[in-house]
Amino acid sequence: MDSVPAIASPPSLWASLREAIRGSHQDYTQGSLNRAILLLAVPMVLEMVLESLFAVVDVFWVGRLGANAVATVGLTESLLSLVFAVSIGLGMSTTAMVARRIGEKDPEGAAVAAVQAVVLGLLVSLAIGIPCWIWAARLLSLMGASPEIISLGSGYARIALGGSGAVLLLFLNNAIFRGAGDAAIAMRLLWVSNIINLILDPCLIFGLGPFPRLGVTGAALATFTGRSIGVGYQFYRLLRGTERLRILRRHLRVNLTILFRLLRVSLTGILQFVIAHTSWIGLVRIISVFGSAALAGYTIAIRIIVFALLPSWGLSNAAATLVGQNLGARNPERAERAVWHTGLYNMIFLGTIGVFFAFFAEPIVRLFTHDPAVVPLGASCLRIVSYGNIGYAYAFVMMQAFNGAGDTVTPTIVNFFGFWLLEIPLAYWLAIPLGFRSNGVFWSIVIAEGSIAAASAILFKRGRWKTQKI
Repeated sequence: MDSVPAIASPPSLWASLREAIRGSHQDYTQGSLNRAILLLAVPMVLEMVLESLFAVVDVFWVGRLGANAVATVGLTESLLSLVFAVSIGLGMSTTAMVARRIGEKDPEGAAVAAVQAVVLGLLVSLAIGIPCWIWAARLLSLMGASPEIISLGSGYARIALGGSGAVLLLFLNNAIFRGAGDAAIAMRLLWVSNIINLILDPCLIFGLGPFPRLGVTGAALATFTGRSIGVGYQFYRLLRGTERLRILRRHLRVNLTILFRLLRVSLTGILQFVIAHTSWIGLVRIISVFGSAALAGYTIAIRIIVFALLPSWGLSNAAATLVGQNLGARNPERAERAVWHTGLYNMIFLGTIGVFFAFFAEPIVRLFTHDPAVVPLGASCLRIVSYGNIGYAYAFVMMQAFNGAGDTVTPTIVNFFGFWLLEIPLAYWLAIPLGFRSNGVFWSIVIAEGSIAAASAILFKRGRWKTQKI
């Protein structure tokens, strides 16, 4: 009698978690969908956990320098959000293209696309960084900064904005790893960068040990140093290669056909995130009308919210990779199921965080400042914005699903209507004519994000993204 081969039992949850952190090399176009989400999402979430932790720790130390220092960070980061918009837009098109080639079992095409993305990133870094370095103080003035804030924070703004190429390349290179499915490598790279940030932050702000006391400028220098070291290590890993993506000497050349194709998709992706991030500039400009205390409260609350949203963004990135690779493998139904599953998990995560923030808003804000003028404004922002967490959860996943398919047009249109035509006018109307002041701005965020989530879900169900070519 022939023996019947034993069927291997699926790995346990803990075994899968260990594999996710160590780095998995499975084919994400086959097998258990929940396991694929787990193996991709865990390192992406952990990658963003430390990034979000840095954002909170940074404002924790800067908060010791007073409201003007915190306001400097808030104004500068509202401008830096444009750099993040370009970084994420380039990164999403890069992830989509690399993931599609990997799904098609074309590692040569993935390597060529990765090199063109790096070339594009270097050019954009120079185009943004040089003007920002020269006109940093002027940019702060245009954002409504007082003379005291400009005097205190021009050094911070010059380093943060002029050195923004480090931010862009860090995002872009990690997008290459994510598209290839090497999420654990992207996680480790960002951890190295941010651990350096966390160590240098108090040393350069307060002059600990042999370090000079640079005040708020030290926070920007710590960030730039950590991220630059991370970018250097990224290039080393890209040239060394991974099991899925290997860049050889013959790939190190400009391929204009692929570069312009990547640029074409990226332009819409960049516009998508520019629309979203410039809306934050508009919100900050409205809040600045109500003084430094309102700006400081908003900055602290948003940093805390980012602490929760960045891991959620990491989970959404898993959906983008799964969509790209499964469309490349001509399995759109599996891609669609991956998005709905990921959206549910994201909703559970962010919904739980939102309830916690709503109940404990004031004690959380007091961890960062005891200024009696700032605490109630920060707590109000944290509580109100957290009411929209379920909307943010689905909006993130749906947007990343479109981007992972290479359809950057749909989320761009949704963002235009949601942020520019709804959020900013609504924020102004609620804050100033109706007299809700900064609380009106916070409520506009909740309403706009909820509307974007609903529109994205409706458009996603129509399924036009399944036929997108890239």
